[in-house]
Amino acid sequence: MKTFTARPADIEKKWIVIDADGVVLGRLASRIANILRGKHKPSYTPHMDCGDNVIVINAEKVRLTGRKLADKQYYWHTGYPGGIKSRTAGQIMGGSHPERIILKAVERMVPRGPLGRQQMSNLKVYAGGEHPHEAQQPEVYDFASENRKNVRA
Repeated sequence: MKTFTARPADIEKKWIVIDADGVVLGRLASRIANILRGKHKPSYTPHMDCGDNVIVINAEKVRLTGRKLADKQYYWHTGYPGGIKSRTAGQIMGGSHPERIILKAVERMVPRGPLGRQQMSNLKVYAGGEHPHEAQQPEVYDFASENRKNVRA
């Protein structure tokens, strides 16, 4: 028996559009990370970028369960002594770039390194319902109807 290893000529990339309206953030991010890595394909190869391109629309309408909107903190450091800063998920969702919540969640589920950065470049997230990728003819992926736990009212 031989193990199949995908070569760059074997890889076919599709464009997938996902509507995040009312969808639970962690479940959505986990599914997006698998699609970006290519783990949903039978020809998955760990050291190749064999995943699909993903477009997420309505990122501002994504849901967090429990008290995460008020309690979940996102930290960063300014580089100066005592320069640790933080924002809650609610502050980010109410700010000018609510799509960063989805970007951060997916980024933390993709491996760190050159391959992970290349796979993250295949993710496009938009706060509203419009996207400029109609020329790629993306196919719609209905994540919300996959499982009843994926959506919160």
